[in-house]
Amino acid sequence: MRLLLVEDDPLLGEGLQASLQLEGYAVDWLQDGEAAWAALRSDTFDMIVLDLGLPRLSGLEVLKRLRTHNAEVPVLILTARDAPRDRVEGLDSGADDYLIKPFDLDELAARLRALARRRSGHRRPVMRHGPIELDPSRHEVRFQGQPVVLPRREFSLLRLLLEHAGEVVPRHRLQEALYGWQDDVESNTLEVYIHHLRRKLGREWIVTVRGVGYRIPEVVE
Repeated sequence: MRLLLVEDDPLLGEGLQASLQLEGYAVDWLQDGEAAWAALRSDTFDMIVLDLGLPRLSGLEVLKRLRTHNAEVPVLILTARDAPRDRVEGLDSGADDYLIKPFDLDELAARLRALARRRSGHRRPVMRHGPIELDPSRHEVRFQGQPVVLPRREFSLLRLLLEHAGEVVPRHRLQEALYGWQDDVESNTLEVYIHHLRRKLGREWIVTVRGVGYRIPEVVE
């Protein structure tokens, strides 16, 4: 899942990027509002963590422009502005959640998971699809009741495919969700991860749609 972090504090931004990467996100970090708006016009993100007090262009203005362009990407405001009027303005401008600094990393991670569930339509904390169970909060996967160990990117790939079970997820969309700007991506890396998942879950659970991408088949009840 690809996340845009917009935070002008270098120390906080670096720490947040590292922490969110451990949570399984591909994190792109920017430090001013103009750069964030340029990125949002040219790239696709699954989620945004947005500070309000940004140089060059305020976080609130970035948010307003985003919603004016009908973008539906979930936005969590992360700010030191704790006055009720600031929270009201942020939420009324289109933010999906509002978290005040200082904050707890576990709470931030939980709020992002809740936004991801809301975005995908999966309300339950644990995703279940046939014999596959995936728990984002514990970073655990079970197949036919047995634990399956998945590295971070394999876990993220399976999570995205499960969020769109029954649909074809384009190859470029999967790559965008797995890698940030700073990552080197080899041409066959996605296929390697798909191969590993098939070896652990069975080939029938990840179907190749040639020239398009991959899908997890629907489960017939």
